[in-house]
This record gives sequence, C-alpha cells and structure tokens, in this order.
Amino acid sequence: MDDRAHRAARRIQGRSAAPGIALGPFVRLAAVQRDTTQHRSVAEEHQALVDALAASQEALALLAREAGDAEAEAILSFQIALLEDDNLAAPAFALIADGEAANRAWSGAIDPEIASYEEASDPHFRARASDLRDLRDRVLRRLAGEADQSVPSGVIVAADDMPPSMFLATDWRDGGLVLRRGSPSSHVAILARSRGVPMIVGVDVDHLAVGKDALLDGDAGILVIDPDADVRAIFCQRRAEQSEARQAGASFRGPAFTASGERVRVMINVTGLAELGGLDPAEVDGIGLMRTEFLFQGREQLPTEDEQYQIYKRMVEWAAGKPVTIRTLDAGGDKPIAGLTQLGDINPFLGIRGVRLSLRHLDVFRAQLRALARAAVAGNLKVMIPMVTVPEELDRCRALLEEALDELRREGRQAQMPPLGMMVEVPAAALTIEDFNADFFSIGSNDLIQYVAAASRDEPQLADLARPSRAVFGLIGHVVKYADGAGRETSLCGDLAGDPGHVAALLDQGLRTLSVAPGALGPVKAAIARYSGAAA
Repeated sequence: MDDRAHRAARRIQGRSAAPGIALGPFVRLAAVQRDTTQHRSVAEEHQALVDALAASQEALALLAREAGDAEAEAILSFQIALLEDDNLAAPAFALIADGEAANRAWSGAIDPEIASYEEASDPHFRARASDLRDLRDRVLRRLAGEADQSVPSGVIVAADDMPPSMFLATDWRDGGLVLRRGSPSSHVAILARSRGVPMIVGVDVDHLAVGKDALLDGDAGILVIDPDADVRAIFCQRRAEQSEARQAGASFRGPAFTASGERVRVMINVTGLAELGGLDPAEVDGIGLMRTEFLFQGREQLPTEDEQYQIYKRMVEWAAGKPVTIRTLDAGGDKPIAGLTQLGDINPFLGIRGVRLSLRHLDVFRAQLRALARAAVAGNLKVMIPMVTVPEELDRCRALLEEALDELRREGRQAQMPPLGMMVEVPAAALTIEDFNADFFSIGSNDLIQYVAAASRDEPQLADLARPSRAVFGLIGHVVKYADGAGRETSLCGDLAGDPGHVAALLDQGLRTLSVAPGALGPVKAAIARYSGAAA
C-alpha cells in the first residue's frame, strides 16, 4: 500500500501545451536574484539602468537575428519594442531620482504592469505577462552582473515560467519543459509546438526532486519522476513509433493522393519569407495562408506600401506559378498592434478585429490593397479577407480593391485585380455562405470552433468544449457543398487541417484542399494516402 502511494506520488498531472514525449534528467531553473545590495550614487544607479536596458535590447536583437523564423522574430520584436518604449522605464528612473536602487526601482516599475496582465480576463493577455517577466528578469540579471542562465540539452526543465528569449537560446534536443505558470497560448508554448518540444503547464514544481530521471508526456500532460522499468519500456516503444511515423511522413514529398487515387492539394501556412528558406516549392501545392499581421507587429512605424509589395512579390516568385493566398491584416483579438487595435476591449475575440478593424483604418487598408494589386502582376496571388460576417463587408473590400487598382493604373504602375476570397470563421457567414460574392473560401477552423462552442480555444479549462465537434464538421460540409455547386474552391487553413487524426473527417466533408504548417506536410500527406473514402 505504501509502495502504491509512493508510486502514485511520482506521477504528476498538468495540462498539455505542446505534444511529444521526452526522457531525461530533471533540472530546476534558479530564480533571478532581485535583492542584491548596491552602493552607488543616484547618477550611477541611473546609468546602470540605462546600460542594463541597452544590453538587454542588444541581446534580444541578436537572438532575433539568429532565431531563423518569422514567428520567433515577431515574439522577440514585441519585447524589443517594449524596451524601446520610454514610458515603460520612466517610473523606474523616477524612483531612482528619489534615491531608490536601480534593481528595486526596475522591479517596482514593472511588477504592477505584470500584475495587470495576470489579472486580465482574456487568456491571451494573461499569457503576455510572461514577456514582461522576461524583460524584468533579463534587466535584473544585467544590473546584478549575472550571466544569462544556460540549459544543457537532453534534460527536462522545470521552472515557474520560461521567457521566450531563454527558450530560443536553448538546445532542446531530446528535452522537454514543465512550467507552473504559462498556458497553451503563451509565446513559449507556441514556440514549443513549432519546434517539437514537449511541454506541460500547471505543475507545482517547487517540491519535485531534481537530479532524477523524468518522463514528460506532452500529449497527456503528465510528468513521471524516476519512472520504473515498465514505464520506460512504454516510453521507448512510443518514441520508436513516433520516429517511424516521422520517417514515413518524410517520404511523402510529392503530390498527395488518397488510397483510391483522388488528388488532394496540400498547401502551407506561413508568416513570412524566413519560413520558405528550407522549403522546396515542388513539395507543396502553394501557400494557402500568408499571415500579414506579423509584418505589422513589433514596429515603431507600420510597414509602407513598398515594403509590403516587395515581400508579397517575393512570396509569389518563390511559388513559381502556384497559388499564394495572402490574408489581409488580421489584427485584434490575440494579435494587438500598437496604433491600430484598441486597448481595453471588453471581449477582444468578439470585438474590432480582422476586416472590422481594416474598414475602420482605411489608410492602412488601402496601402495594403495597393501593395497586393501590384504584387499580383508577379504571379498567382489571391487576396483573402479575415473575419467576414456579413456580405456587405466583403462587397466593401472588393470596391476598395477595385479603387486601388484604378488609382495604380492612373499613376502608370503595373497592377492587376487578384481573386478576392474570404475566411469562413464566423458561424453566421458559414450558415449563409451563398450570400457572399467571394471568388473562393478558406475555412478558419480555429475561430470557427471557438465561436460554435462559445468556448475560447486558448482557455485550458474549456479544452473539452473548444474542439472539433459534429456541429463544426456540419458547417464545414455545408460550406463545401455550396462552393462545389457554385464552382468555387474551398480550403481549410486552421490547425484542424494539420492534425492527421482529423484528415479523414475533413475529406469526408468533401474538402480537397488543405493548408497546414510546414512541419505537418509529411504526416498530413501520409494520412491522406490512407484515406479510402467516406464511411457508408
């Protein structure tokens, strides 16, 4: 009985934030030193904070350049922009002027900001508290003369929280991450999923024995300290199965066909040019979703028309004639942009976001539409409008795009009218899809699921509700059936498309175009190859 209790105590249940399994020594990150004693003048304390802020900004900029993908760069750019904002540090310098030490002044200025984020009702804003803690602790380490913490590879790391910058600086080969704080919507969780690092959150890490081996099951959200031989054997079997699945998926590099020989197009979702560096356009059917909001985040000034044009043009050229679907600015909700989105939105996911925001900032929207019309000359570019709810919104966007085209031609610039489609992510639009004058449809499953279930997809406590259901698949089937009859293409570009376990259900609804994260190409094509047709 005591032995059973002992064994049960070593199995800890958390919440899954990134799938996968890892086995390795269990290590605990040390907390940053916040109360180091300093004996400096007011001027010296002031300069110490100036230097610490500059050093932190420089280190983050270097890490952003070395990150290698647009998503990581965007996350770090957000932190760099915070450091560049004089308003963030102003209270700390005021405290120093009153005689406070730089480290206590910095903590005193930042801690209330962190607390305000942690108390937010929206899980995305709560998740951003981690970014502020990262900045606080990074500057505190500089003030104390400490080096940034390093994490060895092949270990299971436990911590209260892990800053994005430390995650990006860590070699995660064969390792995993266990956090007390954090959530599946945090920046670190997003990075962990994109890099295949198993991660769970919601675990009390203070009383866990370090130094022993630990098994981390990111799929089930379970941590096992000092696993016995039986548990290790199960782990080894699962790891072998996952490795075999990855290898099998890697073999599906060409076009995707079902078991009965039917062609299914598989495209990719990207955030920027950096993600295309290691990809061969011959292995994909095009870009099904290019998220332009990452061009707007973490900047002092919004991107110009010419900046956008150059990026869109290079995307189209990379695709070499295959379709490139570029989504207009999808800001708001979990993607705030300084100077555009409004602060204090009571419910950001049901507020001014997507096309609703673009139609309220016509100067920004017109610049983007002009850049897209110019880039359309370079190849097979398609424009997609997010968060469309009623037909009048799409009609207004079409009129604005036509106006932009006329302006460009009057100016003597080369431009052409690209196909104009819409995201189907609002149930009202899905139910009345025949009312929309769209050249194509792309179903955004992430938002569609949460709106159908009235459950935030990023609230861990509602995970059982915020999942694909018969109601969701029914709406997808309704959209596909109408589009097929009207001769218009329908694709699905949400996370649901990249889950091999749901591929058959999507194909059952008639979908024949999926757009997935680049890392999901192999597994999704393998799932398509196993599909033999809808169940009778």
